[in-house]
Amino acid sequence: MSDGRKLLEEMNDRSREVFRRVVEGYLLTGAPVGSRNLTRDMSEKVSAATIRNVMQDLEYMGLLDSPHVSAGRVPTQSGLRMFVDGLLEVGDLQAADREMMDSTMSSNSQDVAGALDRIGQTLSGVTQGASLVLAPKHEAPIKHIEFVSLGHDRALVVLVFADGHVENRIFNPPPGQTPSSMREAANFLNALIEGRTLSEVQSVIARHISERRQEIDQLARAMVESGLAVWSGEGEGPERLIVRGRANLLNAGAEEGDLDRIRTLFDDLERKRDIANFLELADEGEGVRIFIGSENKLFSLSGSSLVVSPYMNADRKIVGAVGVIGPTRLNYGRIVPIVNYTAQLVGKLIADRS
Repeated sequence: MSDGRKLLEEMNDRSREVFRRVVEGYLLTGAPVGSRNLTRDMSEKVSAATIRNVMQDLEYMGLLDSPHVSAGRVPTQSGLRMFVDGLLEVGDLQAADREMMDSTMSSNSQDVAGALDRIGQTLSGVTQGASLVLAPKHEAPIKHIEFVSLGHDRALVVLVFADGHVENRIFNPPPGQTPSSMREAANFLNALIEGRTLSEVQSVIARHISERRQEIDQLARAMVESGLAVWSGEGEGPERLIVRGRANLLNAGAEEGDLDRIRTLFDDLERKRDIANFLELADEGEGVRIFIGSENKLFSLSGSSLVVSPYMNADRKIVGAVGVIGPTRLNYGRIVPIVNYTAQLVGKLIADRS
């Protein structure tokens, strides 16, 4: 990024203006920008031939590209990065956008998951992109756990938290489990977990199972371990990812001929590949970050951009992230303040409900 700023500083005023206008034109229309169009907008009177020479220089520098021989220019990924870092003018949050996001907070319900879902849906609608909300795992102390048989190869584990929140998941119990082994497993867990958060439970249970191997039946021990494996989230992060606005990206892709790449992106999201890295995207602290194309491996194949901001709980700890995915020609100046404000709303929601 520093190299891009240095390159920008070394440009003369004409090259910098041509570059800026090409990028702004592309972000506005998604189409290549030609020299003839620029002659009408330049601050100084210059010929189309002069502008073409400047554009060729910018193309040689790797900042612009020509999709067709006779077409205008579009910014490369490097060019977009330099524009975002050095020339992007971030506007104020528009009143209409603020009102739309504020409307998601009108409910007094304690259903955090439902509120986050509404926020994601509204964020997608406001930005016309795909929204991502990475919800934190529930960290209230646990009050009670129970196993319920649903058949010979299926069982339900129910977790009740001290704040009244209830979560349940279906899992595959060990073969041969009986009602008595399920009760024994639940009794063993309830004697240990009360007052502890979910993140504290795993190591405590593992240690006690090891120490009290003779006291707990082998089948009940297998029930405990199977049930806990469900909560450890094997194969995915413990956080919940809410994705809304798939149709928006597919529509954008239809215009650019990128449907296959957009489908690849959503396949990755649905498999939750690299989702745990979302919090790592925000490892530099507060503030919105912009990832363009291959700068983030989750979106490298789709060629999409991600605008993401972390949010914090009442203890000022980063616990999740809010983002918008769209084509590289996103209106960054408008979307950055929307994502930033949405992250503040989600942080307040989490802090108020905790």
